[in-house]
Amino acid sequence: MADNIEEAVSRALDEAPERNFRETVDLAINLRDLDLNDPSQRVDESVVLPSGTGQETQIVVFAEGETAVRAEEVADEVLDSDDLEDLGDNTDEAKDLAGETDFFIAEADMMQDIGRYLGTVLGPRGKMPTPLQPDDDVVETVNRMKNTVQLRSRDRRTFHTRVGAEDMEPDAIADNIDVIVRRLHSSLEKGPLNVDSIYVKTTMGPAVEVA
Repeated sequence: MADNIEEAVSRALDEAPERNFRETVDLAINLRDLDLNDPSQRVDESVVLPSGTGQETQIVVFAEGETAVRAEEVADEVLDSDDLEDLGDNTDEAKDLAGETDFFIAEADMMQDIGRYLGTVLGPRGKMPTPLQPDDDVVETVNRMKNTVQLRSRDRRTFHTRVGAEDMEPDAIADNIDVIVRRLHSSLEKGPLNVDSIYVKTTMGPAVEVA
């Protein structure tokens, strides 16, 4: 499959019209024979891409003390308990933060308060934080999340995920897609039989079938 993926990526990059901005490369995944009204049959996976996303990933950390200080080195924003309470009182600001942030990470002992103050904003958007356990390295966790994408179908048969950028090498993007396809097959009830088709495309370019 790897050769077929790289060939499809190369075609998608070659056939994309030239634009005056740096395009992302995305995967469109079409599912079949699943009842997506049943949450247990939906796709909801975090995948670390071996070649990275090729794009900036916005990460916000909820933390206190030393963990907060270390997070400042790598995260886009670090918020403490007071910030969390303020967000809970300002729904519009909370929604804006959720919209512009790819991933949230939070110290485990803050998760209960996050659920209370921000659960109604982050939950429906699939943005509840990844809990950071006491033994976890916040720097390592943030750096890993920077190369992570979400596979999330919700109740839709077709969904998309980012797999790279147009200036990445085709083989690097192909490696990312291969990891995603393998994870997808392993997470679905009937594996590849639940996948109708997969296409790769740049932001504004034509779609090329991968599988």
